[in-house]
Amino acid sequence: MSPELVSILVLAVVFVIATTRSVNMGALAFAAAFGVGTLVAGLDADGVFAGFPGDLFVVLVGVTYLFAIARANGTTDWLVHAAVRLVRGRVALIPWVMFALAGALTAIGAVSPAAVAIVAPIALSFAARYRISPLLMGAMVVHGAQAGGFSPISIYGSIVNGIVEREKLPGSGITLFLASLLANLVIAGVVFVVCGGLKLWSRGAVTDTGTEAAEAKDTGGTGGDGGSGAAGPGNGTGTGTGTRTVPSPTAVATRPDAPAVVPLTVPVVATLVSLVALVVAVLGFDLDAGLTAITLAVVLSTAWPDDSRKAVSEIAWPTVLLICGVLTYVGVLDEMGTITWAGEGVGGIGVPLLAAVLLCYIGAIVSAFASSVGIMGALIPLAVPFLAQGEIGAVGMVAALAVSATVVDVSPFSTNGALVLAAAPDVDRERFFRQLMAYGGIVVAAVPAVVWLVMVVPGWG
Repeated sequence: MSPELVSILVLAVVFVIATTRSVNMGALAFAAAFGVGTLVAGLDADGVFAGFPGDLFVVLVGVTYLFAIARANGTTDWLVHAAVRLVRGRVALIPWVMFALAGALTAIGAVSPAAVAIVAPIALSFAARYRISPLLMGAMVVHGAQAGGFSPISIYGSIVNGIVEREKLPGSGITLFLASLLANLVIAGVVFVVCGGLKLWSRGAVTDTGTEAAEAKDTGGTGGDGGSGAAGPGNGTGTGTGTRTVPSPTAVATRPDAPAVVPLTVPVVATLVSLVALVVAVLGFDLDAGLTAITLAVVLSTAWPDDSRKAVSEIAWPTVLLICGVLTYVGVLDEMGTITWAGEGVGGIGVPLLAAVLLCYIGAIVSAFASSVGIMGALIPLAVPFLAQGEIGAVGMVAALAVSATVVDVSPFSTNGALVLAAAPDVDRERFFRQLMAYGGIVVAAVPAVVWLVMVVPGWG
């Protein structure tokens, strides 16, 4: 049995043990990286640690530390109310606002993880406050970031267009951008419907003081938190099915979990300034998001120690262990050539369309655990030989590879998915992790085939 195949089988065993025995998958992956790296690949400790994602470790710790302070001093509550005012109380619009905000940040030049690091904590705080599915909100943020991620002036777009030019392939920056935008917009729409977004429209407008204005239907009942009907100002669990709605200004249900409007105290203002500084530092000066977030958190902790005393304990340490362990093992796979081995095996297939769909799947599967840009940089050159035959359109193939390798970043093992998992307050993290993993698995299984059918089979470019 080849070393590459052994490494893949060990990864499968890690998943099985973590799922059946409830052992932290990151700890298992560290042990697997040590065993496979030393016994199979012949690596020393430095070779094993070469795959440790130090930059992601700092981002996860820094961002969750900063936003733990923001939660402690009331800043996230203030931002939630600001979001409510922005959409005039319509909770159902908030996921789309977060989608658009993340997309705008990446379209103007932010790397996708930086945009998610900025938007996800705010979005998920809102989801926790108003009982929106964290999976829905997290997916909207990640897909929004990927929707804008291939604009001609974006980081991803510039890198892929540069690879295409270097390999002397036909290219279209606008087609690449629109392909990613439309693919992620469609996926976000499906997620919104499947994860209960339509039920959010049955809620009335939430006011700044934490009340929710109900809509009375002509058959009686109230529109509550997930109810489909309307009644008087009770608990919001009616099930009326009237077909015509009329606003009822007197039907107001007070939400017991909604706080009063948070005042702009000095700590809140300082934290808001820190969040703006984080955005400016990352987007304007290309500074590291994790190091910047930790620095700002330390400044706030020094100024107001009472608000931030518990913040360190609220850093998502189990998530940090999970993600860093799995990515260290993936680094060992890369170091021993497993990823290249799989890609070259597919590239040698004599049927161009079959090779194309398999490359899309390899890009999706590997990118769910590793760098999306790195995978695109490896797969696009592997596609050059059969693209040169003229049977496959280069523009469509490059777009399909780009979408396949980035849309899967909802996986909890990718940087974006890990940030969403770490940023979610007041959730069962084990359950949320499994939801993200299941959703990521669905995306990996379905999207490459769909984009291959839409973008590659017609022969674009």
